Amino acid sequence: MTNIILLGPPGAGKGTQARRLVEERGMVQLSTGDMLREARTSGTEMGRKVAEVMDRGDLVTDEIVIGLIEEKLSAPRAGGFIFDGFPRTLPQADALGALLDRHGMALDAVIEMQVDDAALVRRIAGRFTCGDCGEVFHDETKPTSKPGTCDNCGSTNLKRRADDNAESLKQRLMEYYKKTSPLIGYYYAKGKLRPVDGLAEIDDVARSIAGILG
Repeated sequence: MTNIILLGPPGAGKGTQARRLVEERGMVQLSTGDMLREARTSGTEMGRKVAEVMDRGDLVTDEIVIGLIEEKLSAPRAGGFIFDGFPRTLPQADALGALLDRHGMALDAVIEMQVDDAALVRRIAGRFTCGDCGEVFHDETKPTSKPGTCDNCGSTNLKRRADDNAESLKQRLMEYYKKTSPLIGYYYAKGKLRPVDGLAEIDDVARSIAGILG
């Protein structure tokens, strides 16, 4: 079992690589956003807490997110776990480390998707996704074969995020550098950090990650 964190700014390709690892290695992607949406409609006690917080328009606490992750870790999968979107801060990294220790698990690698900001802005500005299967496309580098139709599942439910534009991305990058980039030094000091070129071709990034995981 291999447990990893995918670390990098918005648009670095974490979601794309996570989906490949799920398909090819049987890993489980623990995406904070997905877990919160799932919990909100689950009807469980934790789900009710999530719904209450989100309905108030408040940010979900670290304690709740850790609780959701712990529920997932309670049913270990042979392929291991991919932490995507968590941790985002140093306190969250400490909390995740303590959680893994409690479950007798270890973090094997933190894969840093390195990118150039200017190139990242160009990448994000043309990005759109399938609302049904989550496949990611791009106007220039990965257009759909048939306009308006997902190549993966045939859906016509293609979407662009409202904040996938240059100005919004610059704000998101600033937020990342302020809060999340300290994790690079944190995991480097722990000997877990493994950098890859996040702007390389998708298959090349996947091969780099495979080389790290063995």
